Amino acid sequence: MRRRQFLASGTALLSVAIAGCGHPPVVLDMDDATADGIAGEVSMTAVPGSEEYAVVTSARENGSATRAGRHALFDHTDTVRVEDAFYDVSETRLGSSEVTVYEVRVDFDPDDPTPELGEIEYDDLPETDRRRLDAIVSDDPPSQDGYDLGVGYGTAEEVGDGSVFVPEQQYDVLVYDGDRYRVAVDSRTASEVEYRYEATEVAPDVETFADRVRAQYLFALTGLSEAERAVVEEAIDGGYFEDDDAFRSVVDRIREHEGLDVDDFYGTWLVEYEGVEYLTYAEW
Repeated sequence: MRRRQFLASGTALLSVAIAGCGHPPVVLDMDDATADGIAGEVSMTAVPGSEEYAVVTSARENGSATRAGRHALFDHTDTVRVEDAFYDVSETRLGSSEVTVYEVRVDFDPDDPTPELGEIEYDDLPETDRRRLDAIVSDDPPSQDGYDLGVGYGTAEEVGDGSVFVPEQQYDVLVYDGDRYRVAVDSRTASEVEYRYEATEVAPDVETFADRVRAQYLFALTGLSEAERAVVEEAIDGGYFEDDDAFRSVVDRIREHEGLDVDDFYGTWLVEYEGVEYLTYAEW
């Protein structure tokens, strides 16, 4: 999670990317560790209205919940935040079946915009179709040979009865601001899995959860040389990007400890330096 945030928001990396050099080969970045920040590193937040929220609240209230889907909801974490409380969520695969899923494809510059089935104005589409297609229609649509973009609609059950494209296609030309787009509908068979969920509360609020994380992961970075201290202080000030001996030494010290999220070449740790806690991200 932290790696994506850093690459997306780091101004130092942005200027390098603009210059055409890619992002630096090494990174050490240290940000003040708030309770919310700590919690966000090791949990996901289920927002009201989401499938994750519905599953966890149902499991919390009823002891367990079931769901059928073509992918797992919690494959990257098993700790989920709902409002201010945190839950360990188990996701157990019960069985699978084959279902038909649909994709609506759009050609924004068709060679022949004459309809065979019929045409419909975009504003006249049912809400279920507009909700799915809003993301791809624009004043400057992409243009290439054949169909330009596709939108996954899911199963007929997920779409419901309102669509004019799925499961039965009623129109093959869509008119948007006077432009005529050709529409095709593809279908394929996919595996749908039934899952059972159980949720166990591990913390009633953010501070309590952050304290649990601190107890497991927080360590103090001490006994540094002057060169190592310079690396750390620059990392706190905005990021350190030089692949030198002092950087390697600091990162080696950090990697001796359990991290919040560690891969082969990058990771995130919870570090205390001179009495202040930092969420510390490194690439080496």
